[in-house]
Amino acid sequence: MLRTLLATAAILAAPAAFAQDWVLDREASTVGFETTVFGQPASGEFSEFDAAITLDPEDLASARIEATVTVSSGTMGNRDYQTALRSPDGLNPAAHPEARFVSDDVTATDDGYEARGTLTIRGQETEAVLPFTLQIDGDRAVADGELTVDRSAFGVGGSGWGDVGEQVTIRLHVEADAG
Repeated sequence: MLRTLLATAAILAAPAAFAQDWVLDREASTVGFETTVFGQPASGEFSEFDAAITLDPEDLASARIEATVTVSSGTMGNRDYQTALRSPDGLNPAAHPEARFVSDDVTATDDGYEARGTLTIRGQETEAVLPFTLQIDGDRAVADGELTVDRSAFGVGGSGWGDVGEQVTIRLHVEADAG
């Protein structure tokens, strides 16, 4: 009886398993986007972004993703498009310097994972689902995800944006090391 009590006490005193924290490798990671302008594909990327990631596939209840993008770092191959992107009618970095995604829930799917949470662009919040794949090899994780948003839901675009597609696809490639 005493041995059972001691064994039970030892199990209860053992530290609980914690979800894995990941440190973003900014050099190997990318945040890009694509839409259409005059019916033709137009793409760009953001060079400044960060993420705080806690994720262990064996403990998804503890998973959390919080990512930010510095919107003034957005670039496009066409100078006019880039100017519009950074304008007050565009992402308006002067008033809204960051876009942000914060997960509420991460779940496994048949194709990988989904992070459900809140996406904030230009101060406008909307619920978003980010499907992504994840490969973990030792202390290195690689994730790829893509979500499509309606730019007008965030107030992006002015009266002269009629030839710009409403849908914007955001593509993420994230590489991180165990922290």
